[in-house]
Amino acid sequence: MTDQTKTPPAVAAAEFDDDRPIQTSPGELPPEIQAPLAPFKGEKPPAPAWFEAAIARTPERSFVTSLGSQIEVLTWGELGKPGLLLVHGNSAHADWWSFIAPYLAEHYRVASMSLAGMGASDWRETYAFQDFAEDAEAVAKATGLYEGGRKPIYIGHSFGGSQVFYAASRYPERMHAAILVDTGFGGPPPREQDEAARRMEQVRNIPTTDRPKRVYPTLEAALARFRFMPPQAPGHLFVADFIARRSLKRAPLEDGSGEGWAWMFDPAMWNKLDRSAMNALVTDGPPKVEVPIAHIYGELSPVVARRHEGRANPLPKDMVEIAIPDSNHHVMVDQPLALIAALRALLAVWPS
Repeated sequence: MTDQTKTPPAVAAAEFDDDRPIQTSPGELPPEIQAPLAPFKGEKPPAPAWFEAAIARTPERSFVTSLGSQIEVLTWGELGKPGLLLVHGNSAHADWWSFIAPYLAEHYRVASMSLAGMGASDWRETYAFQDFAEDAEAVAKATGLYEGGRKPIYIGHSFGGSQVFYAASRYPERMHAAILVDTGFGGPPPREQDEAARRMEQVRNIPTTDRPKRVYPTLEAALARFRFMPPQAPGHLFVADFIARRSLKRAPLEDGSGEGWAWMFDPAMWNKLDRSAMNALVTDGPPKVEVPIAHIYGELSPVVARRHEGRANPLPKDMVEIAIPDSNHHVMVDQPLALIAALRALLAVWPS
């Protein structure tokens, strides 16, 4: 990524560490951030051979029942190998790992789950950190991640990293180690958060070109609306396109004239999220974490920049950290091969 693709300072002030959706006004963001796929008009950007080879290694797709919900799961690799559980960020899905997992599957049994309310997993009346942890355990057991002679290693990006950290702190007996990928906690200072909430309330019911109807008439129109949270220009457009296409489902048009396209995640998920368990975990300061934790992050990420500025966070001070150069928050989009290399190297020698 060049300097012009870095997140503008005006945007960074309104971001949330855990990729909370942000309402923006038309023209507020540069076009490469606001609508990175629009120039392709529904066509796929060209992709390199390594990427095509990775997605050609299609996973087994299945569902695991947890707490009465069907949880979408993708698996690669042979049963009996050490287990890896991959967890995506907010409003994302299991396929965010579909071009990473095949490069780990030679030595591991790999499972990627769609969190409840996201991907093809069931939506719930409420979402909670403790429920996500139970879902992860159910997936790990059902997909054979314990059959490799040790407990699985959890790997989570962004909001998924928060879930992994919670599970590591609360249920250390369930995992061998935890790897977080560009994971932050909390959000902006209270004054900024209140201002963001006020702006969102003002525009909530005002139709704008930035807030079209939830069901898009064509795939091209839907892809043109795709963007990342926190806002950033994607390092690789072919990755963004792959993720975007798998973020959509067919849905009836609001005028009843046929079918269009809608995002798969529960749009009310953030308002339905119960944070009490995580809040209780960190109320008295960073919790004691008994499992080894490592953190891989984008060197340009505003999520990590806030932590380096001294914002309070519960991550252990002595954890292993690896910086990925020329990468923003969505490391698998900006530097996927570097992320694969970092994960391979880390897993080969750590934890000792």
